[in-house]
Amino acid sequence: MDNKMMKIGEMARFNRVSITTLRLYDKVGILKPCYTDPETNYRYYSIHQKARLDMIQYMKELGMSLGEIREILEKGDIELIESTLISKKRQVKEEIAQMQLRLGAISRAIESVERFRKAPDRGMLTVEYIPHRKVYVMHTDTNFYEYDISVYEEILEDLKENLIGQGLPQVYYCNAGTILEREDFLALRMVSHEIFIFVDDDFPEHESVRHIDSAMYACIYLDSFDDEPEYAARLLKYCQEHSYTISGDYICEVLTEFNVFDSQKRSMFLRLQVPLKFR
Repeated sequence: MDNKMMKIGEMARFNRVSITTLRLYDKVGILKPCYTDPETNYRYYSIHQKARLDMIQYMKELGMSLGEIREILEKGDIELIESTLISKKRQVKEEIAQMQLRLGAISRAIESVERFRKAPDRGMLTVEYIPHRKVYVMHTDTNFYEYDISVYEEILEDLKENLIGQGLPQVYYCNAGTILEREDFLALRMVSHEIFIFVDDDFPEHESVRHIDSAMYACIYLDSFDDEPEYAARLLKYCQEHSYTISGDYICEVLTEFNVFDSQKRSMFLRLQVPLKFR
C-alpha cells in the first residue's frame, strides 16, 4: 500500500472535515476512497485526493448541492459548470433581495418600538415635520368608518391578499393606514375607501404607489380605532383655532401594533395628521 495513503480519520483531520462528511461523499459518489481493506473495511485515501476534496468544498461554498456537484464531476462539462454558476448567481441575488427586504422590515419594527416608547400621550396635539413617505394604496368599496373594527379586519385581509396577488413581499404588511380626502375631513365626513401600507424608497413604482410629500403636519395621538372620529374632530378644531391652512388629505397612520399583549383585539397606537401650509 502507498505510504502516502491515509485512514479516513487522518484524511478528515488533514482537511478539517468530519469523518461523517467523508462517508457521505463516498455514499453519494463524489469522493470515494482509493482503497477499502476487504478484511477490516477501513477506508484509505491518497493525499492527492485533497485537490478533489478542496474542489468539492469550494463548490459547496458557491451554493451547489451534492447532487449538482456529482453531476458536474461525472460529466466534466465546462458548459454545465458555467450554467450552474449562472443559476447560483441568480439565486443568490434573489436571496440578497429577500434579505434586504427583511432587514428593512426589522429596521422599521425597531423604529416602531422606539416611536411608541417616545410618542406623546394619548390626546396630545402637536405640529411636527414628517419627511417624504411612499405608500402602496388599495381601494375598497366599503367605507369602514360605517362599521366596527371587524369589517376593518376583513379589509386588512383583503389588503394582504392583494399584496400576495401582486407578488409583493408580505414584510410590508404592517402598520396600515387610511386616507380621507381633504374636503371630507374639513366637513368631518368620515368617508374613506383607501387603505395603505408604507413601503421603502426603492420599492418599485406601480399604479398603486403614491408619494406623500414632506411637510409640517398637525397631529393628534390616540390608541383606539373606535375613537378616531372624535379625535379627528379635535384635530380639525385645533387647526381652526390656530388658523392653520390644511393643504392636503387627512391620514390615519398606525404607528405601532403590539398584538402580543392582548389576543382578543388589535392593539394600535395611531397618529392622525393633516399637512399644513404656512406660506
